[in-house]
Amino acid sequence: MTTTARPTWLTSTVRPDHPDAVDLLREYMTEMVVRYHRRPALPGEVDEALAEMPSNDLTDPSGLLLLAHHGVDLAGCAGLRWHPGWAELTRVFVRPEHRGAGGGAALLAAVEQRARAAGADRIRLDTRNDLVEARALYARHGYVEIPAYSQGPYAEHWFEKQLR
Repeated sequence: MTTTARPTWLTSTVRPDHPDAVDLLREYMTEMVVRYHRRPALPGEVDEALAEMPSNDLTDPSGLLLLAHHGVDLAGCAGLRWHPGWAELTRVFVRPEHRGAGGGAALLAAVEQRARAAGADRIRLDTRNDLVEARALYARHGYVEIPAYSQGPYAEHWFEKQLR
């Protein structure tokens, strides 16, 4: 009998300017631009979006950025921004070829563990109408819709999960 080992998900904290992080954040933002406009990204549009919504605060002391590896493959990322008593989840992304293999759940578990360790009692996030898969992921993992806590230009749904 032959058994096949499934690749595991491992996360590590990196700076947003780490080359792997730069690549994943660009892929994330490209997907956000394409889905929002429902067309291919125009020249310079992803760079404009990255400048409009920078990730440079996803490092100590204001936040963190996790990279996820699925086996040996760089496969996803998620960030946290610290607020007094709580953390804000952002930049959750799994590369398309790794979707459906538990990466979203692995990233949520990792950020929740780090948020608890940092003393946060809850995680909040905002997301868009068109990101239906993300909204379903959050709901499956205990995040509930709450009233708006932010006023970002793309915030259309707000979620929260109590950690304690």
